Amino acid sequence: MNGNSASKSPASGWLAEELNAWERAGLRRARRTVMPRENGECEIDGRRLINFASNDYLGLAGDERLRQAAQQVLDACGTGAAASALICGRSPWHERLEEKLASFEGTEAALLFPTGYAANVGAIAALVGRGDAVFSDALNHASLIDGCRLSRAEVCVFPHRDVDRLAEQLKQQRGARRRLIVTDGIFSMDGDPAPLIELAELAERFDAMLLVDEAHATGVLGESGRGTCAHYGVESSHLVRVGTLSKGLGTLGGFVAGSSELIEYLWNRARTQVFSTALPPALCAAALCALEIAQNEPQRRRHVCHLSVQLRRALVNLDVPVPIDGDVPIIPIILGGAERAVRISASLARDGLLVPAIRPPTVPQGTSRLRISLSAAHSPDVVDVLARRISDAVHMADGAD
Repeated sequence: MNGNSASKSPASGWLAEELNAWERAGLRRARRTVMPRENGECEIDGRRLINFASNDYLGLAGDERLRQAAQQVLDACGTGAAASALICGRSPWHERLEEKLASFEGTEAALLFPTGYAANVGAIAALVGRGDAVFSDALNHASLIDGCRLSRAEVCVFPHRDVDRLAEQLKQQRGARRRLIVTDGIFSMDGDPAPLIELAELAERFDAMLLVDEAHATGVLGESGRGTCAHYGVESSHLVRVGTLSKGLGTLGGFVAGSSELIEYLWNRARTQVFSTALPPALCAAALCALEIAQNEPQRRRHVCHLSVQLRRALVNLDVPVPIDGDVPIIPIILGGAERAVRISASLARDGLLVPAIRPPTVPQGTSRLRISLSAAHSPDVVDVLARRISDAVHMADGAD
């Protein structure tokens, strides 16, 4: 057997066909190397761009205070936890961070996971299983969807934010051993909030658990940055709070916050936590610092929410259709076809603006879009420039089409 034939995978034929099909449909993604820079900017292939793609809502990912906090523990403990938290990977910094998160969320306890994805998958699959029913919003994040599938519970998908349909499904599943409603707090591709007040009422009425993924709201919404549940005043014994440290808090990791019994249960049964190496202690130290900043510097979340209102109004005034209501720093511009979204995103990159094109399977077919993420590191002047350039790029594309 010669070297060329030995190097080919048996699957290379169909793999190449799939990749080519994605290319023709405008759905093939290319890897690139991005270097973060200051003031909400980044560098790609030697070009400096203003970054409207990241989820660094509070501008903390590059904060010197977080770096110093991490460096001190890095010097003391090294680069990794070396084992799962259950074996020997739970350091004093993990303990302090879990205590701080529980205090921040107003719950009895909290549990760390290596990522927000792992927190959702692990919590859902631990809380329900065969003989149970889980109810999932149609636009939930992939981690919530995967958690539902892996749980082996009966999955009932309800149309986006449709509480009437959810109530019907809950009635139909009264015989299930356990019931779990699963939703994003803020939907990551649309920037709209879940109807949490109504969902909490349904959870109470049908004796169901309500799991809310606060990934895009932690540090951003609510009086103290606790997220959408706090923003809408939703407190319930049925509530399971999931959050991330990797977006508004600028570090890495996920967590679940709730009652002591819930956290003890997940500590023993959430497979993505039980069988994963724990977060590096240095990252726990950085996250502790980020939580302090988020609580002590509320002007950061006020600033990014004001920028969101400013940009929405500017785009509407420039005849670019966006949701005008709300102050969430996620703003979608629905463009339809994937190729059109990619073309407009590339035009904006040539103007020095990183605004990602989001395509299937991340969003449903026919709803490819630009997804703008704002940060406290951005200025009002930069947002004005963004609005004008988006308007020019979209209207130019309309003329070309």
